[in-house]
Amino acid sequence: MDSANNERIVGYFIEEAKEHLETIEKGILDLSSAVNDEESINELFRAAHSIKGGAAMLNFTSIQKTAHRLEDAFKILRDDPLETDQTLESLFLKAYDILQDLLERLQGPFGLSEEEGEQIMEAAEPHFVELQNYIQQLADGEVPKPPQVTSASVRAMSPSLTAIPSDEVVMQVRQILQQMLVIFKQESTPNNRQQLQTMCDKLVNIAPEENGWQNILKCAKQAISNPKHSYRLLAPVIIKEVKLAGDCLEVGKGSEIAPSQGLEQLAYSKLPQILVSVDPNIAAETLAKVFNKEQISKLVNLLQAVH
Repeated sequence: MDSANNERIVGYFIEEAKEHLETIEKGILDLSSAVNDEESINELFRAAHSIKGGAAMLNFTSIQKTAHRLEDAFKILRDDPLETDQTLESLFLKAYDILQDLLERLQGPFGLSEEEGEQIMEAAEPHFVELQNYIQQLADGEVPKPPQVTSASVRAMSPSLTAIPSDEVVMQVRQILQQMLVIFKQESTPNNRQQLQTMCDKLVNIAPEENGWQNILKCAKQAISNPKHSYRLLAPVIIKEVKLAGDCLEVGKGSEIAPSQGLEQLAYSKLPQILVSVDPNIAAETLAKVFNKEQISKLVNLLQAVH
């Protein structure tokens, strides 16, 4: 197989894997509902299975093994539905983050070396063992219920979250993100963009004293207000950043929250944005769909001038 063709195949794998990752993330964010719906849990299992199969075909061993571990975990939930809890969802999200990290490195300018993949897998192994054991404990009814969290205890643990217990932070952020995901899957209209902005305001009120949290949601609201930004572009950036910021709030690390450069660009850019693959062939197809002939001609001239 020639190099250009191989790069094209890898590009297709990455694009498809991203779609499966989105399916997995949505399912984990609503895991309690997914485990009680046969089609939803099957969809999660198939998404992990598809990433595993594609990675195996291309010899991306670390991605294959990571997807396989997620697939095994989803299989247990599929075959023996059980009552999920916040700990299980957190463990699944960490596993998702590991798989996402591997794919992002693969897509990066330096690719994903076999040695780097092995190192990440070795570091992640204890986590997958913990996930597997916890699922088994839930299935066997051996997991004790967590102690009730009171407002007083949360204040003692996390002075920056005096207004709201951490378990409620997690629940409220997750619920609003789920509502936003539903709208992001719909056709873009002024009305549902307004709904998304209203949801950003609700998120703001969860931690009104946290400046970083406020800044992220201000950027998200501004980005959503720009009708030139497609939902396909907005959704993965906003959902991921708000989720990660919510995780920081949960553990009392609000001071570490800050909007990424990508989110700030979406918020304050005057021009429409598009996602372009690192694969030249896929990038060309994307640009051909977005630009007219005159724009493409100008782009070619600009690229030639750069070189």
